[in-house]
Amino acid sequence: MPVYLWVQLCLMKRNLTIICAFIFHYGVFAQQSLHCGADELRISSLKNNHELAKAVFERENELETFTREFIASKAEKDLTADTALYVIPVVFHIIHNYGNENIANEQVYSAIEMLNKTFRKQRDDTASIVEIFKPLHADTRIEFRLAKRDPDGNCHSGINRIASSLSETGDHAVKNLVHWNPTSYLNVYVVKNAAGLAGHAIFPSDADTVPEWDGIVLSHNYVGTIGTSNLTQSVAFAHECGHYLNLQHIWGGNNVPGYYFLPCADPNHDCNVDDGVADTPPTIGWQSCNLNGTSCNNSTVDMVQNVMDYSYCNIMFTTGQKDRMQAALNSSIGNRNNLWQPANLIATGVYDAPVLCGSEFSSNKKVVCPGGTITYNNESYDAPFDSVLWTFESGTPSTSADTAPEIVYNTAGVYGVSLTVFANGNSVIETKQDYISVLPETGATTFPFSESFESTVSLNGMEWFENSFDTIYLNNWFVAEGIAYNGYYSIILNNYYNTMDTKDELYSPLIDLSQVTETNISFKYAFAGKTDSIEDELQLQINKGCSTFWLNKLTINGTELETVPPQINSFIPSSQQEWKQAVVTIPSTYFVDDFRFRFVFNGRGGNNIFIDDINIDVAAGVAENPFIENQLKLFPNPTTGKINIVLPQNAGKIKEVKLIDSKGVEASPLTPLQGERGTGTASLDISGLSSGLYFVIAETETGVYLQRFVKQ
Repeated sequence: MPVYLWVQLCLMKRNLTIICAFIFHYGVFAQQSLHCGADELRISSLKNNHELAKAVFERENELETFTREFIASKAEKDLTADTALYVIPVVFHIIHNYGNENIANEQVYSAIEMLNKTFRKQRDDTASIVEIFKPLHADTRIEFRLAKRDPDGNCHSGINRIASSLSETGDHAVKNLVHWNPTSYLNVYVVKNAAGLAGHAIFPSDADTVPEWDGIVLSHNYVGTIGTSNLTQSVAFAHECGHYLNLQHIWGGNNVPGYYFLPCADPNHDCNVDDGVADTPPTIGWQSCNLNGTSCNNSTVDMVQNVMDYSYCNIMFTTGQKDRMQAALNSSIGNRNNLWQPANLIATGVYDAPVLCGSEFSSNKKVVCPGGTITYNNESYDAPFDSVLWTFESGTPSTSADTAPEIVYNTAGVYGVSLTVFANGNSVIETKQDYISVLPETGATTFPFSESFESTVSLNGMEWFENSFDTIYLNNWFVAEGIAYNGYYSIILNNYYNTMDTKDELYSPLIDLSQVTETNISFKYAFAGKTDSIEDELQLQINKGCSTFWLNKLTINGTELETVPPQINSFIPSSQQEWKQAVVTIPSTYFVDDFRFRFVFNGRGGNNIFIDDINIDVAAGVAENPFIENQLKLFPNPTTGKINIVLPQNAGKIKEVKLIDSKGVEASPLTPLQGERGTGTASLDISGLSSGLYFVIAETETGVYLQRFVKQ
């Protein structure tokens, strides 16, 4: 391999650990009839992973023993009136695809505020608690605070923003994107879809077994009381924090050792199954706020307002639940006992005075057409700022003092953005070069279109635009030297070191198809998996008028995408036999003067993918016809008056030759074929043809061969 490509691949290397042991326990907050199926998944997985399950059981038993002893010790010492305050440093990782799941800092702040009000018995609606349960309502003496220092001790906002298509799935894999030391921080992941749930959390016993998965994942619309969430749904965070601190659902049934699972509101539920907390009455659980409900023939109503139910009016923890959570915070199981230690609180900066130490911003999109608008958000930290000054290269306006400016881009190109924040006489600046891509809307390439990347120096120029949604990786599309189907160059997406879901787009130049009556797109691709399980996906989408709508015309995924068997090492195609051709028919409604297409690759743990020899012309659909392409030899090419035809030896004798122009019209008049039709060679006099692109189609005894040439 050329040194150029090796260097790029080495720079892109990111060896992330693959964790695929089993799906752990989810603490789940159900929405209406949302089924809590994660416990069943955990049980099924534990049965298939006995050694790992054994380790979880041992830690569960250790923690239960410690919890009983801790609570007994508190009772013996009469420590019902706690004075200790447990402070937990929190870091939010916003995993987004530039959608509304990329919530504002203010929504994160509201989530922390409501979480602490719930844990500290400070909610405004506590007066609505059923009278008989008010004496049990506890101030847990547990608080959550945004970290102000990262693991390296640098000043930080406590909020990370990472673009990744993993936001769409929201399972444990998001924790491989970024995961601060769970012995020092509670990692909270905000996603578009939390595996189909409102949220899920890891219990201490599971976290102690596989610490890489420790943390909480929340769907964005269950975070805080503003923005995409609301007061009712905000309780999901407190619910998941309860699981994180070893609380079961109020109806019980989730404990690991017994393998059993009891869903919320199960009419066949055994009311003798408990959650391990003495002051929470037996219940089968509620999915509505029925304050008069009695599901287990209790002498009192059910504690529907408990945070660990599914009722959506969850506003209280009990004294027993407080003791159980404090026990988890004093146990070494899951290392929860280190979170609140003074040394860790100093290291994570939760008590640091606010100072202006970082300028940061994000945008709602990074690729637009001319005339498109982009909205920016100031995410600087940590002190309140006096003012801001934005600078937008080629934007309108070019500067702004607004916190969230809306900027219009009218000129195609790639542009930088800068933000300066001022506070107490100090200032910090953040500049992002080549941050915004504005697609060309004029100067369309003429039909027929051909791209072999032989003269394309780099992407994100005025022709091709690369856009990656996965900023945590360095696996963008780029031009590969020394690797091609034909010639010396192709484009590559280095997917070999990727272990997560990623999404990367590549936009074509603008193409004029206004004079076309029928045409297709064809391209060559080469791809390998790393294992027999292939989930990667390549799409080709088309667009007209630089609209926001992209029509998906082709999806190749799984083994269909594979052009060679799985490769343990980084895949590099070594011959034309390791490439395949794909063909897409372009609908006539897209025969416009501002046509564009794009490739979208969804990486899911496979190997590298290459693309080469992209063509839009009348013969691009060779795969839909019995044509054998590129084995027919034509010379000279380009030519001025004569074209010689040579077929491979196994092609058989020539039966007929046709010559068509770029619009699919047979060239006329076609001069008589020179040479015997019964041989494998022939020549044509084309001196009477106009200049342009043409195709020779030769029918033989074994098939139909096609090749293109240029008449000068």
